Amino acid sequence: VQLQASGGGLVQAGGSLRLSCVASGTAFSIANMNWYRQSPGKERELVATLNSGRISSAAEAVKGRFTVSRGDAKNTWYLQMNSLKPEDSGVYYCNRPKPGGGYLGVWGQGTQVTVSS
Repeated sequence: VQLQASGGGLVQAGGSLRLSCVASGTAFSIANMNWYRQSPGKERELVATLNSGRISSAAEAVKGRFTVSRGDAKNTWYLQMNSLKPEDSGVYYCNRPKPGGGYLGVWGQGTQVTVSS
């Protein structure tokens, strides 16, 4: 499965961005997806999750500001990011763990988000 995240860019603090994730290379419909980010000098961290195809949850640092949703197109998801802060800057990826270990897809290049103060 190939995962392509897009939609990043430069935004001022307090602004919003919507990231997109598309999964290809599979005939199956995937309901759930996670969003991760990696900031300079830090390990990749989980920021938001979509479970049961519709329930969005977020890490404490972004709770109330980030929301995951499914797109109308098959195997498409969005990460809506509001009230962005400089510490939200980083490379954002979509992926999710598999029950047996590992991850659903290959980690792609992600999409860069830069929030200026």
